[in-house]
Amino acid sequence: MGETEQTRPDTGTTDSADSETPDTAALRNELALERYRYVLQQIQTVNENAHRFLAIYQTLATTLVAAALALFVGYRTWELEADTARGGVIGLLTLTTVVAVFTGILIVVGALSWLDYRHEECDITDELVGPGFRTRPRPGNFLRWYETYVVLFILVSVITMWVLAGLFLLPAMR
Repeated sequence: MGETEQTRPDTGTTDSADSETPDTAALRNELALERYRYVLQQIQTVNENAHRFLAIYQTLATTLVAAALALFVGYRTWELEADTARGGVIGLLTLTTVVAVFTGILIVVGALSWLDYRHEECDITDELVGPGFRTRPRPGNFLRWYETYVVLFILVSVITMWVLAGLFLLPAMR
């Protein structure tokens, strides 16, 4: 179809690996387009995952805190020692905290993955369309990212949970 070797004008050498025939250019563009589609799909997946992680946290936190409240309300009826009930409440709140930390880590890692995929998207568009076609993301814009507020919500909810337990539940279990 084409020559197996071409002379490179910039070096005067023959190099078959760097030659770009119309067929290889079309293949290169097609592969870049497929990679671009994949990157966009991954960005969408990362965005959806943050919502999933929040839903999982809300479900588990609500269930664990409800169990702690049930233990607080029913420990006398169940004839449990106050120390045992306090330990159970602390254990359930600790488990809720572990779930919160894990969820927060997943959301932060997702945001970092999103940044990486967006940079790759910009690299592809810079090469195929032209430099500056897509503006690169700036981590300084984190106040505009919903992940920031999800992590803040998780942090505030865990702090509130511990403060309320320390002020009201645990002292009342005597």
